[in-house]
Amino acid sequence: MPGRQGAAPDRSAVVGAADVPGRKRLGLIERRDLVAALEHAADKRVTLISAPAGSGKTSLLRAWAERPVAHRRIAFLSVRPGQRDPQLFWLALLAAVRAAAGAGDAVEPPAAMPGFNAGAMMEKILSEITGSDGGFFLVIDDLHELGSAEAVEQLAALLAGLPPDVHVLLATRQDPPLRLHKLRLAGELAEVRAAQLRFTEAETRELLATSGVALPDRVAGMLHRRTEGWAAGLRLAVLSLTGHPDPEQFVAEFSGSHRTVAEYLIAEMLERQPPHVQRLLLLTSLLDRVNGELADLLTGAAGSERILLDLEDANAFVVSLDPGRSWFRYHHMFADLLRLELRRTCPQAVPELHRLAARWFAEHAQAVDAVRHLQAAGDWTEAARLLADHTVSLTLDGHAATVVALLRSFPDHVGEDSPDLALVHANAALHQYRLDEALAHLGIARSYAATAPADRRARLRMAIAALDLLLARLRGHFDAVSEQADALPSQATGRSTTEVALAGDLRALVLLNLGVSESWSLRLADSERHLSEGAALARGIGRPYLEVACLAHLGFASATHSLARARHQCEKALALAARYGWDTEAVIAPAQAAFAGTLVCTGEFGHAEQWLERARLVTRSEGEPGVRILVRLVSAMLAAARGRHREALAELAAAEEVQARMVGRHGLPARVSTWTAATQARLGMADLAWSTLAGLDGQDTALGEIRTAAAVIRLAERDPAGARRELRPVLDGDAPAHSLLTPVEARLLDALACRALGDDRAAGEAVEHALHLAEPDRLILPFAVTGAWALLETLPQTTSHAALVADILDAVHGNAPAPAGRPAAGPAEELSPSELRVLRYLPTNLTRPEIAAELSVSPNTVNTHIRRIYAKLGAGDRSSAVQRGRELRLLANGRT
Repeated sequence: MPGRQGAAPDRSAVVGAADVPGRKRLGLIERRDLVAALEHAADKRVTLISAPAGSGKTSLLRAWAERPVAHRRIAFLSVRPGQRDPQLFWLALLAAVRAAAGAGDAVEPPAAMPGFNAGAMMEKILSEITGSDGGFFLVIDDLHELGSAEAVEQLAALLAGLPPDVHVLLATRQDPPLRLHKLRLAGELAEVRAAQLRFTEAETRELLATSGVALPDRVAGMLHRRTEGWAAGLRLAVLSLTGHPDPEQFVAEFSGSHRTVAEYLIAEMLERQPPHVQRLLLLTSLLDRVNGELADLLTGAAGSERILLDLEDANAFVVSLDPGRSWFRYHHMFADLLRLELRRTCPQAVPELHRLAARWFAEHAQAVDAVRHLQAAGDWTEAARLLADHTVSLTLDGHAATVVALLRSFPDHVGEDSPDLALVHANAALHQYRLDEALAHLGIARSYAATAPADRRARLRMAIAALDLLLARLRGHFDAVSEQADALPSQATGRSTTEVALAGDLRALVLLNLGVSESWSLRLADSERHLSEGAALARGIGRPYLEVACLAHLGFASATHSLARARHQCEKALALAARYGWDTEAVIAPAQAAFAGTLVCTGEFGHAEQWLERARLVTRSEGEPGVRILVRLVSAMLAAARGRHREALAELAAAEEVQARMVGRHGLPARVSTWTAATQARLGMADLAWSTLAGLDGQDTALGEIRTAAAVIRLAERDPAGARRELRPVLDGDAPAHSLLTPVEARLLDALACRALGDDRAAGEAVEHALHLAEPDRLILPFAVTGAWALLETLPQTTSHAALVADILDAVHGNAPAPAGRPAAGPAEELSPSELRVLRYLPTNLTRPEIAAELSVSPNTVNTHIRRIYAKLGAGDRSSAVQRGRELRLLANGRT
């Protein structure tokens, strides 16, 4: 998407075994004993390296990882400063694992989304790890930067369930709350502390020699004692001593350790740097990460990238973040001290530096960094405006927790007075299902938008429309949807790349929420149009989450036209979700439930149960009510098809409970009520069934689904004539129907009524008509749930729908039809199309001349085809040919 991919990396640095951060640099020594100790420690399930800043944790991990060891894979992750979004942490970890396992280019890169299923993500990571050969090592550096308690808790669960050949190394400034005591008691935890990381006196001398600094042994020993072997202090001393005119005096004049030493040595080091290098280090120290272009902007000079590369090569506390060495960060302690020096020497420059950085990050689609720098500059109004503009996009990018953290960083008076932040609060509340709070904040934002400056008004209105529609979806307040349709934003043109990107996000989100709301209101033609447009737009702007979300709802929206079309839409959505690793996320639940519904309708009950279970797993109790109702309804349909009417009734009652908590009227509860009434009647609760129908809104009473439910009750009351009167408007086409099932069910109920009245001929005609209506979509459910399948075994079979009859009987007897495209082992020689047509008449009672008449061919031609059919199927008679045809799934129309 234009403007979406900024130049700065947005996630933690992730690399595989072949590309561990950093590279061989000057002034480093091989701490063989320490690396060997870590090698031994890494055999434990978990190794914890816990020590203060500057202790050499990252250098130790780098040295260990660079050792050539056969059959070892290392996934390396450095947690980015201030990482608060658990999803982004886990996605970065998954990317690191895939890179180490060699699967990075073979699969779609992991993508962020508004929701997050941590359990599924951990299973995915473990699956990737266990699928690789040899020992697997997962290294997480700077774990103290992980500011999400949720992510830490999830990491603890991952550590508790590691496979035997997987080892984890954690580097942190303080012990994390990971419940490691159990591993410690079990002897599965190795610990490396600050004392073990300290340089020995011998290592200190080696470091000096490697760096070209010549000191007498007495002075080198003094340096070791003064620094107490602290790695960062020694490195700073070496940098200061290089080229110093009086090294002995330098060592003699400073004392103390850690911060005191660091402050002294950093001043020494800075003073020895050329002025332009000092300026670059100080002015860019307030950045978490820097590249050449950004450094040039802040310093007002060119050539910054070359300086950063040279500093990294000189081991001057500068580390590259990417293989191309275009982005860098300073050692955390080094950056802290540089910032102190910047505030001491030129405090007046700090706000303007933050503003310059904010402008650069905003122009490069890095809104989080831009907002943070505006906040640091004290530009609260501009920070609020920028956060409001980007809040929807940031949420789509998986930064919901970061948005909340940014909100909390505003002073109280800004939070109260800023109408921009009302929009941000509303968005955050919606994604935490605090719907009343979201409604109140949207009211404030709407009032502000009416009087906002012209250049902001359109964007605010788009954002408010998107969130209004989402609120309507979650509250079930669909009466307001048609009012929002007029606010549908147009495509943005003629503005900046970032503005076009933001407008595209908002328009796609509006189309999604509008289409879903229309779907649940049963305005299905409008829904299909808006969801299709939303999916196309999302695909064009690089928003796979929105594309999957639109496609996931299209299956239900298109089901009234064609079951095959609905199934195709569901399969398309499911395939795209699987491609992005979202097959266990709530976003795909509508497609899973709708797909299960199509399978129930076609009698593939076992297959339907599998998909329905997936939908149940990803449908949370606080999730979207429309999806939860759909899952319950499909579950009830499946139970009813299997004759488990009490189970079906329980599912329908659960669906009604969801509806009762909704503000408005959902389109599905009318179907729920008709299924409830019919199920109650089948359980002998006729009076209760009538009460259920009586509770429906007046506008529903003319629906075909109501008339068929009433007919079921009449039949349960042994009133077949009354049932036929109820069905007459449906049979005549005067009662509108929302479902493809209704016309078929009405014919079957009419057949049952005719049979009860003793009119077998009329019953047969009604069954034949039902088969004709069911044939295009292979609708089996109405035959199963009404019990009319029994008529297929008792009435004379003169039907031309023999294949469908076979499938119906297979389904109700427990032999579910095989899914299309999965035939059993075929005959020795394939049947020709003409032979297949003849074969499909063999299950009927038609004679050979009658089959010839149906096909408009001569009886001799039919005889020839039958002989060839017998030979190819290895059958000796008509009955065995039919049986073999069923086994091979050759009887269904359209199959070969």
